[in-house]
Amino acid sequence: MKVISTEKSQVLAARIAEALGAATADVKFARFPDGELYLAAGALDDETVIVGSVTDNDALVQLLLLIDACEGSDIHLVLPYMAYARQDKKFKDGEPISARAIARVFGRNVADCITVNIHEPDVLKYFGVPTQNLSLARDVGAYISSLGLDNPLILAPDDGALSFAKGVAAAGGWDCDSLEKTRLSGSEVRIAPKNLSSASRSVVIVDDIISTGGTIVTAAGMLYQQGATEVYAACVHGVLIGGAYVRLKASGIKEISCSDTIERACSWFSAADCIASAIRK
Repeated sequence: MKVISTEKSQVLAARIAEALGAATADVKFARFPDGELYLAAGALDDETVIVGSVTDNDALVQLLLLIDACEGSDIHLVLPYMAYARQDKKFKDGEPISARAIARVFGRNVADCITVNIHEPDVLKYFGVPTQNLSLARDVGAYISSLGLDNPLILAPDDGALSFAKGVAAAGGWDCDSLEKTRLSGSEVRIAPKNLSSASRSVVIVDDIISTGGTIVTAAGMLYQQGATEVYAACVHGVLIGGAYVRLKASGIKEISCSDTIERACSWFSAADCIASAIRK
Protein backbone atom coordinates (compact mmCIF):
# COMPACT_ATOMS: atom_id res chain seq x y z
CA MET A 1 0.00 0.00 0.00
CA LYS A 2 1.12 3.54 -0.79
CA VAL A 3 -0.31 6.86 0.36
CA ILE A 4 -0.58 9.71 -2.13
CA SER A 5 -2.07 13.17 -1.78
CA THR A 6 -3.13 16.36 -3.46
CA GLU A 7 -1.06 19.49 -3.01
CA LYS A 8 -2.91 20.91 0.00
CA SER A 9 -3.09 17.67 2.02
CA GLN A 10 0.59 16.69 2.03
CA VAL A 11 1.15 17.02 5.77
CA LEU A 12 -1.87 14.94 6.73
CA ALA A 13 -1.04 12.32 4.09
CA ALA A 14 2.51 11.97 5.42
CA ARG A 15 1.17 11.55 8.95
CA ILE A 16 -1.32 8.90 7.81
CA ALA A 17 1.45 7.03 5.98
CA GLU A 18 3.61 7.12 9.11
CA ALA A 19 0.74 5.83 11.25
CA LEU A 20 0.14 3.00 8.76
CA GLY A 21 3.81 2.19 8.30
CA ALA A 22 3.25 2.72 4.57
CA ALA A 23 5.30 4.47 1.92
CA THR A 24 4.23 7.68 0.22
CA ALA A 25 4.09 8.16 -3.53
CA ASP A 26 5.49 11.33 -5.07
CA VAL A 27 3.36 13.64 -7.20
CA LYS A 28 4.53 16.37 -9.54
CA PHE A 29 2.18 19.37 -9.67
CA ALA A 30 2.18 22.05 -12.37
CA ARG A 31 -0.06 24.47 -14.19
CA PHE A 32 -0.33 25.10 -17.92
CA PRO A 33 -0.11 28.70 -19.22
CA ASP A 34 -3.89 28.75 -19.71
CA GLY A 35 -4.44 27.92 -16.02
CA GLU A 36 -5.26 24.23 -16.40
CA LEU A 37 -3.83 21.92 -13.75
CA TYR A 38 -1.39 19.12 -14.41
CA LEU A 39 -0.04 16.36 -12.20
CA ALA A 40 1.94 13.17 -12.60
CA ALA A 41 2.01 10.45 -9.95
CA GLY A 42 5.17 8.52 -9.16
CA ALA A 43 5.46 4.77 -8.71
CA LEU A 44 2.23 3.32 -7.35
CA ASP A 45 1.27 0.02 -5.73
CA ASP A 46 -1.60 -2.44 -6.08
CA GLU A 47 -3.38 -0.60 -3.28
CA THR A 48 -3.42 3.19 -2.90
CA VAL A 49 -4.76 5.56 -0.27
CA ILE A 50 -5.53 8.93 -1.85
CA VAL A 51 -5.77 11.81 0.64
CA GLY A 52 -7.26 15.06 -0.57
CA SER A 53 -9.29 17.75 1.18
CA VAL A 54 -11.53 19.65 -1.20
CA THR A 55 -10.95 23.19 0.01
CA ASP A 56 -11.43 25.00 -3.28
CA ASN A 57 -12.03 24.35 -6.97
CA ASP A 58 -8.36 23.69 -7.75
CA ALA A 59 -8.22 21.07 -5.00
CA LEU A 60 -11.35 19.46 -6.45
CA VAL A 61 -9.82 19.18 -9.92
CA GLN A 62 -6.50 17.92 -8.53
CA LEU A 63 -8.28 15.16 -6.67
CA LEU A 64 -10.20 14.09 -9.78
CA LEU A 65 -6.98 14.01 -11.79
CA LEU A 66 -5.20 12.05 -9.08
CA ILE A 67 -7.93 9.41 -8.94
CA ASP A 68 -7.66 9.00 -12.69
CA ALA A 69 -3.84 8.84 -12.50
CA CYS A 70 -4.11 5.96 -10.02
CA GLU A 71 -6.22 3.88 -12.41
CA GLY A 72 -5.45 0.19 -12.05
CA SER A 73 -4.79 0.41 -8.32
CA ASP A 74 -7.31 -0.50 -5.61
CA ILE A 75 -8.12 3.04 -4.41
CA HIS A 76 -9.20 4.01 -0.92
CA LEU A 77 -10.27 7.66 -1.01
CA VAL A 78 -9.86 9.83 2.08
CA LEU A 79 -11.79 13.11 1.93
CA PRO A 80 -10.81 14.85 5.17
CA TYR A 81 -12.81 17.95 4.23
CA MET A 82 -15.32 18.16 1.42
CA ALA A 83 -16.42 21.55 0.16
CA TYR A 84 -19.92 21.86 -1.31
CA ALA A 85 -21.20 19.48 1.42
CA ARG A 86 -23.48 22.02 3.10
CA GLN A 87 -26.23 22.07 0.49
CA ASP A 88 -27.82 18.64 0.70
CA LYS A 89 -31.30 19.65 -0.45
CA LYS A 90 -33.04 21.95 -2.90
CA PHE A 91 -34.27 25.15 -1.30
CA LYS A 92 -35.82 26.45 -4.52
CA ASP A 93 -36.33 25.27 -8.08
CA GLY A 94 -33.27 25.34 -10.27
CA GLU A 95 -30.74 24.78 -7.50
CA PRO A 96 -28.37 21.80 -7.59
CA ILE A 97 -27.88 19.52 -4.62
CA SER A 98 -24.19 20.35 -4.64
CA ALA A 99 -23.23 17.73 -2.04
CA ARG A 100 -24.83 15.02 -4.19
CA ALA A 101 -23.09 16.26 -7.33
CA ILE A 102 -19.64 16.11 -5.70
CA ALA A 103 -20.25 12.79 -3.94
CA ARG A 104 -21.37 11.13 -7.18
CA VAL A 105 -18.18 12.21 -8.91
CA PHE A 106 -15.95 10.85 -6.14
CA GLY A 107 -17.89 7.60 -5.88
CA ARG A 108 -16.52 6.50 -9.24
CA ASN A 109 -13.31 4.52 -9.72
CA VAL A 110 -12.65 4.11 -5.98
CA ALA A 111 -13.19 1.05 -3.78
CA ASP A 112 -14.40 2.98 -0.75
CA CYS A 113 -14.33 6.38 0.86
CA ILE A 114 -13.65 7.94 4.26
CA THR A 115 -14.90 11.38 5.29
CA VAL A 116 -14.25 13.28 8.51
CA ASN A 117 -17.06 15.11 10.32
CA ILE A 118 -18.85 15.82 7.08
CA HIS A 119 -21.30 18.66 7.63
CA GLU A 120 -24.36 16.67 6.55
CA PRO A 121 -23.98 12.89 7.14
CA ASP A 122 -26.94 12.22 4.82
CA VAL A 123 -24.55 13.02 1.96
CA LEU A 124 -22.86 9.63 2.43
CA LYS A 125 -25.69 7.87 0.60
CA TYR A 126 -24.72 9.65 -2.63
CA PHE A 127 -21.21 8.22 -2.93
CA GLY A 128 -22.27 4.90 -4.41
CA VAL A 129 -19.41 3.03 -2.70
CA PRO A 130 -18.93 1.95 0.94
CA THR A 131 -18.36 5.21 2.83
CA GLN A 132 -17.79 5.90 6.50
CA ASN A 133 -17.78 9.24 8.29
CA LEU A 134 -15.27 9.53 11.12
CA SER A 135 -15.61 11.88 14.08
CA LEU A 136 -12.70 13.69 15.68
CA ALA A 137 -14.72 14.56 18.78
CA ARG A 138 -12.44 12.50 21.02
CA ASP A 139 -9.35 13.98 19.35
CA VAL A 140 -10.65 17.48 20.04
CA GLY A 141 -11.30 16.38 23.62
CA ALA A 142 -7.77 15.02 23.94
CA TYR A 143 -6.39 18.35 22.75
CA ILE A 144 -8.51 20.26 25.26
CA SER A 145 -7.20 17.95 27.99
CA SER A 146 -3.66 18.99 27.05
CA LEU A 147 -4.51 22.63 27.82
CA GLY A 148 -4.73 21.86 31.54
CA LEU A 149 -8.02 23.73 32.04
CA ASP A 150 -9.80 23.31 35.36
CA ASN A 151 -13.26 21.83 34.74
CA PRO A 152 -13.97 23.60 31.42
CA LEU A 153 -17.47 24.09 30.09
CA ILE A 154 -17.83 22.69 26.56
CA LEU A 155 -20.28 24.69 24.48
CA ALA A 156 -21.89 23.98 21.11
CA PRO A 157 -22.72 27.16 19.15
CA ASP A 158 -26.23 25.79 18.50
CA ASP A 159 -28.37 22.70 19.04
CA GLY A 160 -27.21 21.25 15.71
CA ALA A 161 -23.65 20.93 17.03
CA LEU A 162 -24.67 19.62 20.46
CA SER A 163 -24.09 15.96 19.62
CA PHE A 164 -20.53 16.74 18.53
CA ALA A 165 -19.95 18.85 21.65
CA LYS A 166 -21.16 15.99 23.86
CA GLY A 167 -18.63 13.69 22.19
CA VAL A 168 -15.88 16.21 22.93
CA ALA A 169 -17.01 16.63 26.54
CA ALA A 170 -17.14 12.85 27.06
CA ALA A 171 -13.38 12.66 26.49
CA GLY A 172 -12.79 14.53 29.76
CA GLY A 173 -16.04 14.02 31.64
CA TRP A 174 -16.75 17.77 31.36
CA ASP A 175 -20.02 19.71 31.50
CA CYS A 176 -21.62 20.37 28.14
CA ASP A 177 -24.27 22.80 26.94
CA SER A 178 -25.27 24.73 23.83
CA LEU A 179 -25.56 28.45 23.22
CA GLU A 180 -28.99 29.96 22.87
CA LYS A 181 -29.96 33.25 21.26
CA THR A 182 -32.65 35.29 22.97
CA ARG A 183 -33.99 38.39 21.22
CA LEU A 184 -34.34 41.14 23.82
CA SER A 185 -35.54 43.80 21.39
CA GLY A 186 -35.64 44.59 17.70
CA SER A 187 -31.91 45.32 17.71
CA GLU A 188 -30.58 43.46 20.76
CA VAL A 189 -29.82 39.75 21.06
CA ARG A 190 -28.43 37.88 24.06
CA ILE A 191 -26.31 34.76 23.56
CA ALA A 192 -25.74 32.57 26.61
CA PRO A 193 -25.52 28.88 27.57
CA LYS A 194 -28.97 27.35 27.57
CA ASN A 195 -28.81 25.52 30.91
CA LEU A 196 -25.46 26.13 32.63
CA SER A 197 -23.65 29.22 33.84
CA SER A 198 -20.32 30.24 32.34
CA ALA A 199 -19.44 32.48 35.31
CA SER A 200 -15.94 31.91 36.74
CA ARG A 201 -15.27 29.10 34.26
CA SER A 202 -13.06 28.37 31.29
CA VAL A 203 -15.27 27.91 28.24
CA VAL A 204 -14.45 26.04 25.04
CA ILE A 205 -16.76 26.58 22.05
CA VAL A 206 -16.53 23.57 19.74
CA ASP A 207 -17.95 22.89 16.29
CA ASP A 208 -17.26 20.82 13.19
CA ILE A 209 -16.44 23.91 11.09
CA ILE A 210 -15.37 27.47 11.84
CA SER A 211 -15.90 29.48 8.69
CA THR A 212 -16.37 33.23 9.22
CA GLY A 213 -16.40 32.89 13.01
CA GLY A 214 -19.09 35.56 13.34
CA THR A 215 -21.31 33.73 15.83
CA ILE A 216 -18.35 32.69 17.97
CA VAL A 217 -16.99 36.25 18.07
CA THR A 218 -20.33 37.59 19.30
CA ALA A 219 -20.73 34.73 21.77
CA ALA A 220 -17.23 35.20 23.19
CA GLY A 221 -17.90 38.84 24.02
CA MET A 222 -21.13 37.97 25.80
CA LEU A 223 -19.59 35.03 27.67
CA TYR A 224 -16.94 37.37 29.07
CA GLN A 225 -19.71 39.77 30.12
CA GLN A 226 -21.40 36.83 31.86
CA GLY A 227 -18.26 36.13 33.89
CA ALA A 228 -16.32 33.53 31.89
CA THR A 229 -12.65 33.64 32.88
CA GLU A 230 -11.35 32.62 29.43
CA VAL A 231 -12.83 31.48 26.13
CA TYR A 232 -11.31 29.04 23.64
CA ALA A 233 -12.55 27.89 20.23
CA ALA A 234 -11.83 24.47 18.70
CA CYS A 235 -13.08 22.81 15.55
CA VAL A 236 -12.32 19.97 13.17
CA HIS A 237 -12.24 22.01 9.94
CA GLY A 238 -10.62 25.44 10.17
CA VAL A 239 -12.04 27.09 7.04
CA LEU A 240 -11.37 30.54 8.57
CA ILE A 241 -12.31 32.71 5.63
CA GLY A 242 -12.36 36.50 5.37
CA GLY A 243 -9.97 37.26 8.21
CA ALA A 244 -11.80 34.98 10.64
CA TYR A 245 -8.71 34.06 12.67
CA VAL A 246 -7.76 37.67 13.37
CA ARG A 247 -11.37 38.51 14.18
CA LEU A 248 -11.58 35.63 16.66
CA LYS A 249 -8.35 36.63 18.38
CA ALA A 250 -9.45 40.26 18.57
CA SER A 251 -12.64 39.18 20.34
CA GLY A 252 -10.58 37.91 23.28
CA ILE A 253 -10.56 34.21 22.45
CA LYS A 254 -7.43 32.86 24.05
CA GLU A 255 -6.70 30.19 21.46
CA ILE A 256 -8.23 28.96 18.20
CA SER A 257 -7.41 25.40 17.22
CA CYS A 258 -8.35 23.04 14.41
CA SER A 259 -7.22 19.72 12.97
CA ASP A 260 -5.11 19.23 9.85
CA THR A 261 -8.05 18.26 7.62
CA ILE A 262 -7.39 21.78 6.34
CA GLU A 263 -3.74 22.53 7.01
CA ARG A 264 -3.44 25.75 8.99
CA ALA A 265 -0.92 27.37 11.31
CA CYS A 266 -3.42 26.65 14.12
CA SER A 267 -3.77 22.93 13.25
CA TRP A 268 -2.80 21.82 16.75
CA PHE A 269 -4.07 18.23 16.48
CA SER A 270 -4.18 15.68 13.68
CA ALA A 271 -6.81 13.47 12.05
CA ALA A 272 -4.09 11.01 11.00
CA ASP A 273 -4.41 8.38 13.74
CA CYS A 274 -8.20 8.27 13.47
CA ILE A 275 -8.03 7.88 9.68
CA ALA A 276 -5.22 5.31 9.82
CA SER A 277 -7.19 3.23 12.31
CA ALA A 278 -10.21 3.21 9.99
CA ILE A 279 -8.02 2.20 7.02
CA ARG A 280 -6.53 -0.69 8.99
CA LYS A 281 -9.99 -2.01 9.75
